[in-house]
Amino acid sequence: MIKKAVIPAAGLGTRVLPATKSTPKEMLPIVDKPAIQYIVEEAAASGITDILIIISRGKTTVEDHFDRSPELEERLLSGGKTKVYDEITAISNLANITYVRQHTPLGLGHAVLCAKSFIGSEPFAVLYGDDVIIGKNPVCKQLMDAYDKYGLASVGIKEVSPEDIVKYSSMQVERIKDNHYKITDMIEKPSPDKIMSLFSILGRCVLPPEIFGILETLPPGAGGEIQLTDAMKKLAVRDGMTGVDFIGKRYDMGSKLGILQAIVEVGLDHNEIGREFRDYLKQIAVGL
Repeated sequence: MIKKAVIPAAGLGTRVLPATKSTPKEMLPIVDKPAIQYIVEEAAASGITDILIIISRGKTTVEDHFDRSPELEERLLSGGKTKVYDEITAISNLANITYVRQHTPLGLGHAVLCAKSFIGSEPFAVLYGDDVIIGKNPVCKQLMDAYDKYGLASVGIKEVSPEDIVKYSSMQVERIKDNHYKITDMIEKPSPDKIMSLFSILGRCVLPPEIFGILETLPPGAGGEIQLTDAMKKLAVRDGMTGVDFIGKRYDMGSKLGILQAIVEVGLDHNEIGREFRDYLKQIAVGL
């Protein structure tokens, strides 16, 4: 049973500057919750009990968000706002959350390597801090189930456009059954002549602890960084991996358009303001 997860959240968020100059992109709100809370909630709903968040300098607000806030809690209770009090205190009880700093931005693979002592010899989940994925069945749980079924590392995949595949990764895939695929090769940020398919890893992985030994000896890849994809490629070529064409809507919280899409779509489904927000958007749309 997989109980540990890693959330790499050390990136600078340069694609959404100046908003991220002093506010971590993981703390940008989707209506009334920061993006990273959705990710932690997904992990917790999947059965994860222990989470390590990889942060960098200036991201102490992430730690503060998942900590208790006695002054705020006391104010809410004294004001009779028990519902909000329960919501706030529940945040700190989602999982056992610890933190480690990635002191230099050496890539996603290096960020995951920072979790070696936390993970030990267990398989673990990786939930990318840029990617909020919303659905009834947590994507992390979909991958954990695939790991249990096939005994291989599993990754969340989706088909992307030919224009986008060169920005992500490309997989060599063969369908197993339904939305499960066997992956035997992959490449990070492929040039057009090296595209294997339009399937790319988007935001979620479940990996065996052997990945750390690979990462420790891995030379820098695309962008001069230690690429997690390059390490997973070695696993795929050696043992094969499982790709799960996951069920859920992904929002890229590292892009301005992705942030707006998340706010609008989550807002439309929000139990408090959804109806009013829908009416507002209809009024706006009339004038377009």
